[in-house]
Amino acid sequence: MKKTPLEDWIVNRTGIAAGNQAELEAYQLKKILETMDYARKNSAFYKNHLAVIGPGTINSLDDVKNIPFTTAEALQKAPYSFVCVPQQKIDRIVTLNTSGTNGERKRLFFTDQDLERTVDFFNYGMRSLTDRSDRVLVLLPGNTYGSIGDLLKKALARSGVPCTVFGLLTDLDEVEKTIEANQITCIVGIPIQVLYLSRMKSDVFKRRIRKLLLSTDYVPAAMVDELHLKFNCQVFTHYGMTEMGYGGGVECEAQNGYHLREADLYVEIVDPYSGAPVENGEYGEVVFTSLTREAMPLIRYRTGDIAAFSEKSCPCGTFLRTLKKVEGRFNNRIELDDDAFIELKRLDEMILRFEEIVDYQAVLDDDNRLNIEIALYNESHDAHIKEKLSTMIQEYIKNSFSITLEVNVSANQEKKPNQLKNSMFKRKIYDMRKERRNE
Repeated sequence: MKKTPLEDWIVNRTGIAAGNQAELEAYQLKKILETMDYARKNSAFYKNHLAVIGPGTINSLDDVKNIPFTTAEALQKAPYSFVCVPQQKIDRIVTLNTSGTNGERKRLFFTDQDLERTVDFFNYGMRSLTDRSDRVLVLLPGNTYGSIGDLLKKALARSGVPCTVFGLLTDLDEVEKTIEANQITCIVGIPIQVLYLSRMKSDVFKRRIRKLLLSTDYVPAAMVDELHLKFNCQVFTHYGMTEMGYGGGVECEAQNGYHLREADLYVEIVDPYSGAPVENGEYGEVVFTSLTREAMPLIRYRTGDIAAFSEKSCPCGTFLRTLKKVEGRFNNRIELDDDAFIELKRLDEMILRFEEIVDYQAVLDDDNRLNIEIALYNESHDAHIKEKLSTMIQEYIKNSFSITLEVNVSANQEKKPNQLKNSMFKRKIYDMRKERRNE
């Protein structure tokens, strides 16, 4: 098993001694202080937000917990107040689909230097799974400058790996032709899309595809198991978000969690309620601080993602930390009156194991009825799947006596995932109870 290529990249980028965790932490503390000073001077938001932190009060990484969090709500409310460079230096603006309560949308700003750092990270991150014998197909947006597909293609070119950016997965037959024509061996894409493609075009998967990199959304274990066992694919996952500058971390050959972009990011796990740091091995909310961003550094940004740092060293032999696979988002679970939860993660593991299902939607309505709408590509299995699913999900929610269950096939729904219509659509579980909507 080869060591993660990110180790050499981080050592070279930071100038630390190989294997020296103390030097990496000293580098990160120095960059946090520089970022705070830069943001105070150039960002209207951070000039006020960091006023509570006096000079000389952050002397160790442990002191970072005293810096106030940055929230998604603040970013939605006034994105331009975060910008630290003149408008003419902005080379890409990304508007995210997630809307705030008042209709605001998060906007993220990048300079050329910000995008170059992401290309540099992608170059080494993709070496975790590819070599020059591979041919990569990217099923992500890529027809504009600075888009994910554009950055990935530039990164792979530096390693001499041919890359085809297909863009949105709108035509299965065209994707199949592209795979055959370009002798594709590796696909980078959104989890539910790649699963759908593999089920609808299983023959070309079996013939051609050896490696997968799943990114931009939660990756259910059921999906990884199917893709690995059915097609003998190595399935890697990437963790990142636009706020991080797209790239956050990627699995190595051990495939037991992500090695992080620690030259550009400082990552913490905190208790989602108290905000206090948690011990390694304990799950909490992922929080990150940008270390090298020009246009829009974010300091202690709360992601809403659920994860934990591993207590054990990675089998690949790196000294870098390992972030366990993200377990979903806090807003992808519904809190019930009895302090229990219905989680999208648990529903995924049950529902997506049925190969006839291409997508589903879960909604808890005002009558405390959990409605599961499933889309099948073979409706002849309708009754069988409804019966089995109802039994499995009823067992899952059996202790929630106020919840009833209804499982239906969506007769009018297109037989393909919602994420094929909007590739950056984030799957979620919907809580439509009035008292929750009004909170």
